[in-house]
Amino acid sequence: MSKPQSYRENARREAERMSAKGSSNTFRNVLILVIAAIIVLLGATVFFIIKETQKTYLTEFDGTAPAVANDQGGIPFGGPDAVAGEENEGTTEIGVYADFLCPACASFDQLHAQDMRDMIESGEATIVYYPVNILDNSGDNTGYSTRAANAFVEVVENQPDKALEFMEVLFMNQPENGDAPDEQIEVIATEVGVDDDVIAQFTDATYADWVATVREQATRDGMTGTPSVSVDRKIQTVEWQNPGALRELVN
Repeated sequence: MSKPQSYRENARREAERMSAKGSSNTFRNVLILVIAAIIVLLGATVFFIIKETQKTYLTEFDGTAPAVANDQGGIPFGGPDAVAGEENEGTTEIGVYADFLCPACASFDQLHAQDMRDMIESGEATIVYYPVNILDNSGDNTGYSTRAANAFVEVVENQPDKALEFMEVLFMNQPENGDAPDEQIEVIATEVGVDDDVIAQFTDATYADWVATVREQATRDGMTGTPSVSVDRKIQTVEWQNPGALRELVN
C-alpha cells in the first residue's frame, strides 16, 4: 500500500522540479531579452549622439555650396597639377584659414605658397583652404572679403585647375585701401586664364552665404583669427612666420 504513495510522491517532486526549472529558464530568457534590448538601445543612443556631434553648420546648409568642399568648409587641393577638389590620399591634411583681405594672410601665402604647392604636387600632403570673410565689416570695406572668396569658389567649381593660381594672385594683388571693385577681381581672373563665362558669374554672389557659414563653422572649430592652420582638421598653434613651418608639420 505504501508503494503507490511513493510513486505519487516521486511524481509530484519531479513535477515540482520540472516546473521550477521551467520558471528558471523563462526568467533567464526574459533577462537575456531585456539585457539585449538595453544594449541595442544604448548602442542606438551612442550612435545618435556621435552623429549629432559630427554635424557642422555646413552639414545642414541649405544654400548653394561647392561640391568639392568638406563638411567644415574646406576645399582640398591635391594631385600633380594641384587641382581643387582632389586629395593626396593617406597624407597629412594641412588646413589654411584665410581672408582675401587679410594682410597677414597675404604674407602667409607669400612665405609658404611654394612649399604648399610643392607638397601638393609631390603628394606629400593635401592642402585644404577655408575661405572666410571676417574682415567684411572692417574700415571702408564693402564686402571685398566675400566677393573675392565667392569668385575663388566659382573658379574652384568651374575651372579647378586654375583655382590655386587664382588664389595666389589674389593675395599678391590685395587692395591696399581695404577694398577693390569687382573689375579688379575679374582682371586677376583673366590674367590667370579663367574663362569669360566663369568670370561673368562672379557678381551673382552664388556662394556668398556659404562663405559666411564657413566663417561661423571656423569660429566654432577654434579659429580666432586669420591666418590659422589646422592639421587633420584640428586647429594648431603654428609659428607660421618661420619659413618651413608647414613642412615641419608634415614631416
